[in-house]
Amino acid sequence: MTTPQTSPTHQYGNLPVHFQVHRYRSTNRPCLRLVHAQDGTPVATATVNLPDEALAPSEVAVKDHSENEGMLEWLWKAGIIERQPTRYVPSGFVRIPICTLTPAGRLLVGKEPRS
Repeated sequence: MTTPQTSPTHQYGNLPVHFQVHRYRSTNRPCLRLVHAQDGTPVATATVNLPDEALAPSEVAVKDHSENEGMLEWLWKAGIIERQPTRYVPSGFVRIPICTLTPAGRLLVGKEPRS
């Protein structure tokens, strides 16, 4: 993954967090991670890499299962993704929501909003 970029502070549960944006090496797609705002400790990885799945440049695959249950709604409330996933794709025993980034989400990952 490439050098991370950070974001303004958000509240994730009772933790102040920043987004760190990396890129998955195999696809160059954004990897969104939450890190503690004060000490940089990893809190959660919000996305998954699905190299065999075709995604638009403005889409991300959200990890909304296991320890990340509720991440889909949290990313929407944080203004990073649109409310409804565009589709779900199977991955192992789960279905991964594919979501469109909002204009703010596109700015976060380094993709300018399109008009």
